[in-house]
Formats: sequence, structure tokens, C-alpha cells
Amino acid sequence: MSEPIIENSIDIEVAFYEVDPMQIMWHGNYINFMERARCALLDKIGYTYIDMEKDGFGWPVVDVHVKYMRPLQFRQKVRVTAKITEYEFGLRLSYTFVDIETGKVTTKAESTQMAVNMRTRETSLVSPRQLVEKIEAYRQKLANANG
Repeated sequence: MSEPIIENSIDIEVAFYEVDPMQIMWHGNYINFMERARCALLDKIGYTYIDMEKDGFGWPVVDVHVKYMRPLQFRQKVRVTAKITEYEFGLRLSYTFVDIETGKVTTKAESTQMAVNMRTRETSLVSPRQLVEKIEAYRQKLANANG
């Protein structure tokens, strides 16, 4: 049996302030949508940025890749799915943006974050046990639910 995949989707409508004069979403706003999807996924597993901070860790983004396949436009509704692809040596997520009306993929992306001990300011090469335990507990919950 394969390991359960942890993913979560959110629906977003492109707002007027997120587009340029041609009503196409400015490229930097895709990162904002990724962050919103990532926060929703962290909420789902029960380990938010507030929890991370309480545990003494910051999680800066150290790498991001975005492939813009079809531009998002003003008032377009998009489903952004975030999926955890690595969590033992940092937190890596993949993202897929899908136009809700057509079902077409508009954008694919990845982000990588590393844990930083906020007291020492040192980057950890492995993820803190708190994150690993939360993810593994959630994966076990999924596996039990799927029998």
C-alpha cells in the first residue's frame, strides 16, 4: 500500500487589485495564492505557522519555481491544490492551479522551506520533530480512514 498523500485545495477568485492593466494577474501574486493554499494545508494537519513559532522555528521559503501555462484573469475562479512532497529535510510542496470553469491547469509550482531556529538563527538540515510528528500522525489518520 502506498503512503497517503497529504493535500488540500482552496478556491480563489482573482481580484481587481491582483491584475495588471491588461486584466492579467501579476506574476508575483501567484506566490500569494501558493501561500494561502499552504496555510490551509498546514491548518488541515494541525500545525500552523503560529505553532511553528511557539516551537521556536521560522520557516522561510528558500526556493520557489512557477510555470505559468495559462494566464489568470480578473474574476477568474481557480482551485489551488497544495501537496506535501517532502517533509523530513525541509518542507517541499507542489501546487497545481486549475480553472474551475474549464478544468484546465493554468499553473504548476513548487516551494521549499527550511526550518530556522529563531533563537540561534541557524538553519536546520532536518525538519523539527514537531512537524514530522504532526505529518506522520495525519498520514496515519488518513491510512486508518482508508482502511
